[in-house]
Amino acid sequence: MVKLSKRMRAMVQKTPGKKLLPLEEAVSLLKTFNSTKFDQSVEIAMRLGIDAKQADQMVRGSIVLPHGIGRTLRVVVFAKGDKVDEAKAAGADEVGGPELAEKIKGGWTDFDVCIAAPDMMGIVGPLGKVLGPRGLMPSPRAGTVSPDVGKLVREYKAGKVEFRNDAGGNVQAVVGKLSFDAPKLVDNIRAFINHILAMKPAAVKGQYVKSVAISATMSPGIRVQVA
Repeated sequence: MVKLSKRMRAMVQKTPGKKLLPLEEAVSLLKTFNSTKFDQSVEIAMRLGIDAKQADQMVRGSIVLPHGIGRTLRVVVFAKGDKVDEAKAAGADEVGGPELAEKIKGGWTDFDVCIAAPDMMGIVGPLGKVLGPRGLMPSPRAGTVSPDVGKLVREYKAGKVEFRNDAGGNVQAVVGKLSFDAPKLVDNIRAFINHILAMKPAAVKGQYVKSVAISATMSPGIRVQVA
């Protein structure tokens, strides 16, 4: 059994265990765990009543949170022609075509998001072995393939987050920083929960959201009450 540190034991004693807290109370408690020298990320984990093996029950997408996530994502874009200037003007960190593909093939993946215009997928497709395992492969379903590359870049720079259920039916995402004011964290978390609720697959029977918990990078989880 892993031995908990004194700091972690103290935080665990503050949590109500399996008791569900209203979102505002859960956030207030979480903010008391801000005892590290760095600004911890706040994450949400939702356990869904889906069959992850069924394609028609997959929960995957993206959302622009009301107050961002507290850090600027590094965005690269595959584009050509006027789309290059459009992506650069929107704040893309790097824009290119075949030369960018070669750079990535060589092992460079120092970015958080990869966006592609539809007419660049012939160049991007062969990068699946490099980008796929890292969750960076552009795809229409993930919303990272679009002719409007400028809009996508601005959204990700503003704090857009992607999510996808895992094999156990869980969805996780970063929803801010522990330094955020409590009302901003509440807004972000509520926006994410409502977005997932609105995405309930038609094929799902029974209880859709089984549990919700929030936590910081170095804190225990706090279970949240969902109406």
